[in-house]
Amino acid sequence: MSLRVERAGLLTTVQDLGRRGFQHLGVKVNGAMDELSHRLANALVGNPEDEATLEMTLSGPALRLDCDAVIAVCGAEMDARVDGQPLPSWRPARVPAGARLEFGRTTRGARAYLAVAGGLDLPLVMGSRSTAQRGGFGGFHGRALRKGDVIPLRVPEEAHTPRWVRLLSRSHRGVASPSWSVAHTEVPLPREGQVIRAVSGRHWQLFPLKTRESFAGAAYRVLLDSDRMGYRLEGLALDAPRGGDVLSEGMAPGAVQVPPSGQPIVLMADRATTGGYPVLAVVAAVDLPLMAQFAPGDRLRFELITVLESHALLAARERQLARTAEALRAQLA
Repeated sequence: MSLRVERAGLLTTVQDLGRRGFQHLGVKVNGAMDELSHRLANALVGNPEDEATLEMTLSGPALRLDCDAVIAVCGAEMDARVDGQPLPSWRPARVPAGARLEFGRTTRGARAYLAVAGGLDLPLVMGSRSTAQRGGFGGFHGRALRKGDVIPLRVPEEAHTPRWVRLLSRSHRGVASPSWSVAHTEVPLPREGQVIRAVSGRHWQLFPLKTRESFAGAAYRVLLDSDRMGYRLEGLALDAPRGGDVLSEGMAPGAVQVPPSGQPIVLMADRATTGGYPVLAVVAAVDLPLMAQFAPGDRLRFELITVLESHALLAARERQLARTAEALRAQLA
């Protein structure tokens, strides 16, 4: 029971919700960049939300299944196909043994997530299956997938197979999907000039007043050398605090650092555990999945909100996600 890689794609890695509790030892969190799409893909196939998925970036892989499997794809629009036929996203699909899954280039968004019912049968490293590329551990041999890799799968027992799969399997030999799906609006994808909400950062008051006033609303473009570690932005140059760098300290996901160039960097899933550039702002947790879907060349601007507003927005999203997960559990019974 496995998934064979016939084409690796630009960057395809194994990710879950990250490796937490080890940052004090210098171990990065890693994990899915867009954790919302990752969690929904798992929910659609009946997996726990922290089960590992394949994170596919900008240009996807081609994969061959050697067993029947229930899969789901969420996130960026990536022209997913099974044996040349379109594969619907945001809903589960029963795919027969021998089928070829193929993903093209993204037409909107940057990352799509493939979940397989039962999960990827890979070892836990410090409590996580996430790939730590720079450390060379976790995931599949600590690296991005390559042509010829074979990923073992844990296939659910027949007793745990959803009723819709058993029913459709009697009349469909090929790909079979239910009529229902998760609404695409559950995970918004970037639009031109997308607004990203942020709260003031650790060193906000150290920055010149002009910088603080001009940050919100300024237009930025995502540069080509952006990656899972951080997004490099190009736009209005921000004046750093007098004296330049600050003492190194722990870095939060979404921290907006201002290096000497004045062009901000937004730290993402593979960020270092500490950093010495001053932090002007931090992307609100509710908008981190949206931030993760920006591709090079995409444009955005920041909007400042309060910490209380950030907490309220995240709580509302989690309530909605809990309702969706409950509805899916009823459908998958």
